[in-house]
Amino acid sequence: MIERWSRDQVLALAPDASSQKAAQGVAAAGKWSLRGTTGMVLYGECKGSGAKPYLAAVDLTEPAYRCSCPSRKFPCKHALGLLLLWSAEGVPALEAAPQWVTEWLEGRAERAAKSAARLEAARANTATETAETAEGANGGAEGRRAADGGGVEGAGGRGAVGADSADSAGSGGPARAGAGSGGGVGKGSGPGRGDGIGGGAESVRHGRVAAGLAELERWLADQVRHGLAGAAEQDWDGLAKRLIDAQAPGVAGIVARLSRVRAEEGWPGRLLEEYALINLLAIAYRRRAELPGPLAQTVLTRVGFPVTREEVLAGTPVRDHWDVLGRRDEAQDRLTARRVWLRGRRTGKAALILSFAPQGQALDASLVTGTTIDADLTYYPGAAPLRALVATRHGPVPPVPSPDTRPATPPTGPPPDVPPGMSPAEALDEVARVLGEDPWTETWPLVLEDVVPGRTSIGGLPLHPRAHDSWRLLAVSGGHPLTVAVEWTPRGLRPLLTWDDDGTAVIL
Repeated sequence: MIERWSRDQVLALAPDASSQKAAQGVAAAGKWSLRGTTGMVLYGECKGSGAKPYLAAVDLTEPAYRCSCPSRKFPCKHALGLLLLWSAEGVPALEAAPQWVTEWLEGRAERAAKSAARLEAARANTATETAETAEGANGGAEGRRAADGGGVEGAGGRGAVGADSADSAGSGGPARAGAGSGGGVGKGSGPGRGDGIGGGAESVRHGRVAAGLAELERWLADQVRHGLAGAAEQDWDGLAKRLIDAQAPGVAGIVARLSRVRAEEGWPGRLLEEYALINLLAIAYRRRAELPGPLAQTVLTRVGFPVTREEVLAGTPVRDHWDVLGRRDEAQDRLTARRVWLRGRRTGKAALILSFAPQGQALDASLVTGTTIDADLTYYPGAAPLRALVATRHGPVPPVPSPDTRPATPPTGPPPDVPPGMSPAEALDEVARVLGEDPWTETWPLVLEDVVPGRTSIGGLPLHPRAHDSWRLLAVSGGHPLTVAVEWTPRGLRPLLTWDDDGTAVIL
């Protein structure tokens, strides 16, 4: 059985406000000629404008949605309306689902099995390549030792000439420049693997990026030398375009957002902070060969070198019960980015699931705020890994006992279905550690326990200026301590989710 979601959790799945309103219009028993649930799947037949009813189903274990209506919104109003009925205990439990529901579930299971098989094959190939790389490195080291020995024994002979030639090429030749110029994000874990050994296409790109970031360093020095008062939007736009031409899209995006900083209160200090972080990134890229491997990976990712989805999924999975703490959608040019925050109950790891879709098209709605999933996550490489992919989802997490089956005298502290939290001091220690590993971190999910929210702070930690006076949080608290999930940012905390006395998730 899947723990029943609240009305707020269902409405939070709607792609827009109009879908929320339309869903409430069909969330009436009289609209459905058939509705039922097996505990893992909801299904129903909803009356429409045509002669045939619309067939809607929701696989609660993912969740996943299906409807025969022509709507391009995802989930559509019929799936949402069915979920609203279920949240209000308006869907009867039945032993078996109709054939069309069974066929849909079987097709999903077949596709999931094929995807899992491909994933296991990719991980096996990655393990084989890693072993071969290590073996080749050991063989190369032995060969070099043998060559060095031959040079000593035959001074002035061919062994010595061969060794000298290798050293000469390695110290200043193109091969060394390609192999040791930094931490590529391609296959392999070493800092130099992705740079294009022997002057390949990747080395050409590194040359363009290096030139673009060298110009950026000079530009930043001029800005600080001449003062921040002359900073203008057109200057940033022009610089961002040149960085895109230099194939550094990550840095270009950071520069393009500086105009937002300029429009906010207290902008001089914030702009100087942004300049310092951008300059640090440019210097780190220039000196990436001196950095530890994970930090070099972070630098390259921040600059804009991609990591493919296949490479991430082939990484080492981390299985845990992951609490879905909240999500935030943000428009970026012609795309909408969805950020979903997770934290593992056993490992304590934080995770960010990031997805994109063109504006007006459906975003991933498989992670429901306030629920807990049993899943394998694989992380993108970096010094402080945060962004991840859901590689495999396992069976549903068993719900906690209902109130009538709990002990007569409940234990003190939060209900058992509330995720474990930390004190404000522990949260600050975690953020400090993360910033020490990745100083460009802009956001991090936390769960604060036993804190009292105020109008401008939570547990003594300041709220983001746009998150002041969170009336829902204040109402749930009533001046008493509670557990609250937040998104840390350099400007303060953004409340995401809290839980009432019964353990019901309340989206903020």
